[in-house]
Amino acid sequence: MKNARGFTLVELLVAITVLAIVAVMGWRGLDGIVRSREQLTQNMEQTRGIQLTFAQLQSDLEQIADKNLLRQRQNILADNTRLVFIRTVLAENAASQLQVVSYQIREGVLLRRESAQTRDLVQLDALWQSAIGDGGAQDGVALQGAVDAMAVRVWEAGGWKAPGNSQPVATPPPAGGGPNPPVAPQTEGPTGLEISLSIQGQPAPLIKVFLLGAV
Repeated sequence: MKNARGFTLVELLVAITVLAIVAVMGWRGLDGIVRSREQLTQNMEQTRGIQLTFAQLQSDLEQIADKNLLRQRQNILADNTRLVFIRTVLAENAASQLQVVSYQIREGVLLRRESAQTRDLVQLDALWQSAIGDGGAQDGVALQGAVDAMAVRVWEAGGWKAPGNSQPVATPPPAGGGPNPPVAPQTEGPTGLEISLSIQGQPAPLIKVFLLGAV
């Protein structure tokens, strides 16, 4: 009986080489699947964050305070890094109050901050000054990361334009403690607002249009 013939060294090297190639191809495929899953998860989290951000903005802007209620005061201010406005807070079985809300980009993160609620216009002026002066912005709630810039336009008088950046003007008290002077009639304010967010990794900015005030 002849002895059984084993594998030669060359045959073993060929088999090992084939197995190594198969293993590398399998690892690359698995690595590609893992990377794709991670990217998909990241994109889903980013999309979810943007949706929540826009939903919060819509809820806030629906309650933006009317200029007539503010007696000539500015009710909205915006530039490429922030959006500040005054909204009306409606509570059940309680009188409505005013509140300053700000959205600001700090170190690539979009933060939302809200002031204390008040019915005193003098106190409201102080809260507004604090908000536009960046006071307390560090305690804001993070809404969206990887934000490069924010652009805002308002729809007013039949066209898009940048919102006014003047500070609120308080009505001066009457001399001698007499009755308050008459308030000048207000022109129609903005009825819509367009927000554009530039997100890292997105080829184009994300744009959303909101109606100002409850419909």
